[in-house]
Amino acid sequence: MRADGVTLGRLMAEAQRGDRRAYAQLLQECAGWLKRFYGRRVPPCQIDDLIQETLMSVHGKRATYDPARPFLPWLAAIARYRWVDQLRRSYRRNEVEIDSDMAALQDDEADVVARMSLDGLLAHLPPAQARAIELVKIEGLSIAEASRATGQSEPLVKVNIHRGLRKLSLIVEQMD
Repeated sequence: MRADGVTLGRLMAEAQRGDRRAYAQLLQECAGWLKRFYGRRVPPCQIDDLIQETLMSVHGKRATYDPARPFLPWLAAIARYRWVDQLRRSYRRNEVEIDSDMAALQDDEADVVARMSLDGLLAHLPPAQARAIELVKIEGLSIAEASRATGQSEPLVKVNIHRGLRKLSLIVEQMD
């Protein structure tokens, strides 16, 4: 299961305080996120090396993370720098076109910002509503799969989605 930005931030804060288990879990979760991040940007044969380079950078820079700030933008910045370094190495070997890859990076940065905004909105909902929306509307699970994942009945999952979306709509209207 994918950890969200808040969970990753909490794990990093615990790791900064010396919790080795939290640090191991953080690195494992980061590796999954990085695999998805790099999977759209580099050839498959380069992904594992780039993930390792990035995790070493995370390790080296972990003291610079401020637990009061969101974790994913911090991780995305490190990943972006490692990716750009890889692009420079590849460019020198004339392996890739930088222009198309930079456009993909900008798209991913927009995805991170959108996810942070979405997480902020979902935080205004009761946990059952937020989880139902996340599973069905974001992760693409069926109502039946979401029901099994949450332990709620299928009708309750539908009600939670409906009520949660209605509340999100009101929140967004108030923001405008």
